[in-house]
Amino acid sequence: MLDSHLLILPMFFHVICSALLYAILTLARASKVWGIGLSDFWGHLEPRVSANLSNQFEWPVLFYMICLLQISTSSSINAIQVWLAWLFIVGRVAHSIIQILTMNIRLRGIIFTVNFLAVLIMWILYCLKYVNI
Repeated sequence: MLDSHLLILPMFFHVICSALLYAILTLARASKVWGIGLSDFWGHLEPRVSANLSNQFEWPVLFYMICLLQISTSSSINAIQVWLAWLFIVGRVAHSIIQILTMNIRLRGIIFTVNFLAVLIMWILYCLKYVNI
Protein backbone atom coordinates (compact mmCIF):
# COMPACT_ATOMS: atom_id res chain seq x y z
CA MET A 1 0.00 0.00 0.00
CA LEU A 2 1.10 3.51 -0.79
CA ASP A 3 0.61 6.87 0.89
CA SER A 4 -2.58 8.46 -0.42
CA HIS A 5 -0.79 11.78 -0.74
CA LEU A 6 0.90 10.40 -3.87
CA LEU A 7 -2.29 11.52 -5.63
CA ILE A 8 -1.48 15.18 -4.95
CA LEU A 9 1.31 15.25 -7.51
CA PRO A 10 -0.84 14.24 -10.51
CA MET A 11 -3.47 16.78 -9.43
CA PHE A 12 -0.77 19.47 -9.17
CA PHE A 13 0.57 18.52 -12.59
CA HIS A 14 -2.91 19.01 -14.06
CA VAL A 15 -3.08 22.46 -12.45
CA ILE A 16 0.27 23.35 -14.06
CA CYS A 17 -0.95 22.07 -17.45
CA SER A 18 -4.12 24.14 -17.13
CA ALA A 19 -2.06 27.23 -16.24
CA LEU A 20 0.09 26.60 -19.31
CA LEU A 21 -3.06 26.45 -21.44
CA TYR A 22 -4.13 29.84 -20.03
CA ALA A 23 -0.71 31.24 -20.99
CA ILE A 24 -1.03 29.84 -24.52
CA LEU A 25 -4.55 31.27 -24.78
CA THR A 26 -3.22 34.67 -23.73
CA LEU A 27 -0.60 34.50 -26.48
CA ALA A 28 -3.21 33.39 -28.99
CA ARG A 29 -5.42 36.34 -28.12
CA ALA A 30 -2.61 38.90 -27.83
CA SER A 31 -2.85 40.04 -31.44
CA LYS A 32 -6.58 40.75 -31.10
CA VAL A 33 -6.44 42.26 -27.63
CA TRP A 34 -3.17 44.21 -27.69
CA GLY A 35 -2.25 44.23 -31.37
CA ILE A 36 0.94 42.25 -30.73
CA GLY A 37 2.02 38.76 -31.59
CA LEU A 38 1.91 36.57 -34.65
CA SER A 39 -1.75 36.64 -35.58
CA ASP A 40 -1.36 34.18 -38.46
CA PHE A 41 0.25 31.53 -36.29
CA TRP A 42 -1.72 32.03 -33.08
CA GLY A 43 -5.01 33.17 -34.57
CA HIS A 44 -6.07 29.75 -35.85
CA LEU A 45 -5.10 28.10 -32.54
CA GLU A 46 -7.20 30.36 -30.32
CA PRO A 47 -10.54 28.53 -30.72
CA ARG A 48 -8.85 25.16 -30.21
CA VAL A 49 -6.98 26.28 -27.09
CA SER A 50 -10.14 27.86 -25.70
CA ALA A 51 -12.15 24.68 -26.31
CA ASN A 52 -9.43 22.55 -24.77
CA LEU A 53 -9.26 24.77 -21.72
CA SER A 54 -13.00 24.34 -21.24
CA ASN A 55 -12.48 20.57 -21.45
CA GLN A 56 -10.08 20.80 -18.49
CA PHE A 57 -13.04 21.61 -16.24
CA GLU A 58 -15.42 18.87 -17.32
CA TRP A 59 -14.37 15.23 -16.76
CA PRO A 60 -11.26 16.28 -14.76
CA VAL A 61 -13.58 17.55 -12.01
CA LEU A 62 -14.49 13.91 -11.32
CA PHE A 63 -10.76 13.09 -11.28
CA TYR A 64 -10.19 15.69 -8.56
CA MET A 65 -13.18 14.44 -6.60
CA ILE A 66 -12.00 10.82 -6.54
CA CYS A 67 -8.44 11.82 -5.67
CA LEU A 68 -9.63 13.98 -2.79
CA LEU A 69 -11.97 11.25 -1.55
CA GLN A 70 -9.11 8.76 -1.58
CA ILE A 71 -6.79 11.16 0.22
CA SER A 72 -9.38 12.03 2.87
CA THR A 73 -10.56 8.48 3.60
CA SER A 74 -7.38 6.46 3.38
CA SER A 75 -3.87 6.65 4.71
CA SER A 76 -2.79 4.14 2.06
CA ILE A 77 -3.93 3.41 -1.47
CA ASN A 78 -3.34 0.77 -4.09
CA ALA A 79 -0.55 1.35 -6.62
CA ILE A 80 -3.14 0.84 -9.36
CA GLN A 81 -4.95 4.00 -8.25
CA VAL A 82 -1.75 6.06 -8.50
CA TRP A 83 -0.98 4.52 -11.90
CA LEU A 84 -4.50 5.36 -13.11
CA ALA A 85 -4.12 8.95 -11.89
CA TRP A 86 -0.91 9.36 -13.88
CA LEU A 87 -2.48 7.63 -16.89
CA PHE A 88 -5.26 10.21 -16.74
CA ILE A 89 -2.75 13.09 -16.61
CA VAL A 90 -0.69 11.75 -19.50
CA GLY A 91 -3.93 11.28 -21.41
CA ARG A 92 -5.00 14.87 -20.68
CA VAL A 93 -1.68 16.17 -22.01
CA ALA A 94 -1.98 14.01 -25.13
CA HIS A 95 -5.61 15.10 -25.58
CA SER A 96 -4.59 18.76 -25.35
CA ILE A 97 -1.79 18.36 -27.89
CA ILE A 98 -4.04 16.49 -30.31
CA GLN A 99 -6.96 18.91 -29.94
CA ILE A 100 -4.83 22.04 -30.31
CA LEU A 101 -2.38 20.97 -33.01
CA THR A 102 -4.33 18.52 -35.17
CA MET A 103 -7.78 17.84 -36.51
CA ASN A 104 -7.55 14.11 -35.74
CA ILE A 105 -10.89 13.60 -34.01
CA ARG A 106 -10.59 9.81 -34.06
CA LEU A 107 -7.29 9.83 -32.13
CA ARG A 108 -8.66 12.47 -29.78
CA GLY A 109 -11.66 10.22 -29.11
CA ILE A 110 -9.42 7.27 -28.32
CA ILE A 111 -7.37 9.35 -25.87
CA PHE A 112 -10.56 10.69 -24.28
CA THR A 113 -11.80 7.13 -23.82
CA VAL A 114 -8.58 6.19 -22.02
CA ASN A 115 -8.97 9.26 -19.76
CA PHE A 116 -12.62 8.45 -19.14
CA LEU A 117 -11.90 4.82 -18.25
CA ALA A 118 -8.98 5.72 -15.96
CA VAL A 119 -11.19 7.93 -13.79
CA LEU A 120 -14.14 5.55 -13.96
CA ILE A 121 -11.95 2.67 -12.77
CA MET A 122 -10.60 4.86 -9.96
CA TRP A 123 -14.20 5.46 -8.85
CA ILE A 124 -15.08 1.76 -9.11
CA LEU A 125 -12.03 0.72 -7.06
CA TYR A 126 -12.87 3.31 -4.42
CA CYS A 127 -16.49 2.19 -4.21
CA LEU A 128 -15.51 -1.47 -4.01
CA LYS A 129 -13.24 -0.69 -1.07
CA TYR A 130 -15.36 1.80 0.89
CA VAL A 131 -18.97 1.47 -0.19
CA ASN A 132 -19.13 -2.32 -0.50
CA ILE A 133 -21.09 -2.37 -3.73
